[in-house]
Amino acid sequence: MADLLDRITINPNQCGGRPCIRGMRIRVTDVLDLLAAGQSQEEILEAYPYLEPDDIAACLRYAVRRLDHPTLAA
Repeated sequence: MADLLDRITINPNQCGGRPCIRGMRIRVTDVLDLLAAGQSQEEILEAYPYLEPDDIAACLRYAVRRLDHPTLAA
């Protein structure tokens, strides 16, 4: 699992410091938006041949990690 998250890079000088995939200029949110729009993993990989299946898995794992935190009621 840690290996998957190693695929996500954050560089303050690239894409406004947003999380990207392996230092490329494709953001985690770009992949998540495509999935949310109904594109399959196969369609995404065909449209972006420089991506790998583990890149998509890393985006999903990153999103889970970012959202998995307790929310305290005020």
